[in-house]
Amino acid sequence: MERRHFLRAAVVGAGSTVALGFTLSRDAMAYPALPGPSPYGPLQAANSHGIMLPQGFTSRIIARSGQTVTGTSYVWHGAPDGGACFADGTGWIYVSNSELGSAAGGASAVRFSSTGQVTGAYRILSGTNRNCAGGATPWGTWLSCEEVDRGYVYETYPGGGTAAVQRPAMGRFNHEAAAVDPDRRVVYLTEDEGDGCFYRFVPSTWGNLSSGTLQVLRESGGVLSWVTVPDPDGSPTRTRNQVSGAKRFNGGEGAYYRGGTCFFTTKGDNRVWAYNAVTNTLAIAYDDNVSGAPLSGVDNITGKAGGDLYVAEDGGNMEICIITPDDIVAPFLRVTGQSSSELCGVAFNPAGNRLYFSSQRGTSGSSSGGITYEITGPFRA
Repeated sequence: MERRHFLRAAVVGAGSTVALGFTLSRDAMAYPALPGPSPYGPLQAANSHGIMLPQGFTSRIIARSGQTVTGTSYVWHGAPDGGACFADGTGWIYVSNSELGSAAGGASAVRFSSTGQVTGAYRILSGTNRNCAGGATPWGTWLSCEEVDRGYVYETYPGGGTAAVQRPAMGRFNHEAAAVDPDRRVVYLTEDEGDGCFYRFVPSTWGNLSSGTLQVLRESGGVLSWVTVPDPDGSPTRTRNQVSGAKRFNGGEGAYYRGGTCFFTTKGDNRVWAYNAVTNTLAIAYDDNVSGAPLSGVDNITGKAGGDLYVAEDGGNMEICIITPDDIVAPFLRVTGQSSSELCGVAFNPAGNRLYFSSQRGTSGSSSGGITYEITGPFRA
């Protein structure tokens, strides 16, 4: 059997009741994804922003690092990274992290009217280090994660006016992303280490992240289990080294939860993983070493309710690629003239008809040259 066909059928880690052949869902019909035609058609020539898009799509620059956000008095932060959108009355808010070190990081927000007009911009977190990715909660907060040794998760408030809160119970490690599973009432967490782990935080009270239990995914004899991390503070022993048999992942990056599955990426091996929380199984949803597909430098990830995933590249050829429910991977857009940057912060507005993302270093290749974009067009549901 060809390796790619085997991987389409095999589970990388198994639950307590099965070793291979988990219950197939629409998202898991034929892992891993292989190259094919995009549902949006081929990319067109680069537009005035240097972005190659499918026909019918347009781009707009929302903010530039070090410059005032148009229509506001707020100067946009450097090194924009992970982001998310939140409903705000008839409009919405886009939140963006700042991956700057030496306590110069944090997060900012841009407020939009119902027609997409920028009506405000402001800081929601400051004085933190290398805020890389994070995740949105069902109760309307943004979890901003520090990508430093023994970094923290900060719970922030997109609407502004409320101080961010440090959440040490969620563990101190080299955080990357968070994805909330409201069905099991847990928060999944990725770790950006070459021998990193995949965690989940179980709050003592749902909706309150001040206390709870940090667990790490362990694999033994092909069976996956969640084991409590004895010391979430990670000192002197780092959290990833406290539980024997903890499953290792090569550079955890973005995370996105939908319908019983947490998709997360690992940059060291260019993979998208699918943890099926219903069956407690793990599969490879995308592997560029197997499929030879266009997506490389996998990083932030988001998706649509209909099943499409959107994965941003850190490097590669500066693309955001789509992975469809029938496991086709194809470029959705490509940013030209910015080869020293990375794409990040992919997020849809609540209506799903506008996609936001940032080029962290823009055309300059410097953290002071970041650009945050909006893409509008006929997105699928």
